[in-house]
Amino acid sequence: MSELIGKQKAALRHRVRTGLNRVLPGSRAEASAQACSRLQRQQVWREARSVLLYVPLADELDIGPLLREALTDKDLALPRFNAQRQMYVACRVSDLSDDLRAGQFGILEPEEGCPEVALNQLDFLLAPGVAFACDGRRLGRGRGFYDRLLAVVRGVKCGIGFDEQIVDDIPTEPNDIRLDYILTPTRWIHSGQGANLK
Repeated sequence: MSELIGKQKAALRHRVRTGLNRVLPGSRAEASAQACSRLQRQQVWREARSVLLYVPLADELDIGPLLREALTDKDLALPRFNAQRQMYVACRVSDLSDDLRAGQFGILEPEEGCPEVALNQLDFLLAPGVAFACDGRRLGRGRGFYDRLLAVVRGVKCGIGFDEQIVDDIPTEPNDIRLDYILTPTRWIHSGQGANLK
């Protein structure tokens, strides 16, 4: 990463996180419910059989309804960090209480006994991030682990965040992967056109 782009990304992360800190807990819960409902109405979600979601951190949208729906209606996988490969892998889970444990970064992830799922077999992936642009660019937390995962997934890649996480521009480098869609509580953006749909 060039030093200039690194500084630009760090400044953008700080600006977006500062804005998110102003969102009140009640507003966060309502926004999370709206985003989940918006995704559930989309054809790409309804048709997906094998999906990779994530366990949200405190500053991310709560996707609990999507996790519960995927457990009953789809093949649900969650990311687990593989320290040897220095990347996330997808692992199938069947119980959100029994199958998860705190991973290397303190994030809940599938335990060792959960079977790995080939990333190129996934129909749909939901990716968290710090910021998103309408053309599909995503700003992660800075380690590049999710970009390595996104590079292998062949299914639909959708970023998810609060409306406050949508920005006009994100500095990018060749290894930054663009997303097919961006989902917020109020918008479903097809990143190829930056169009607002439903």
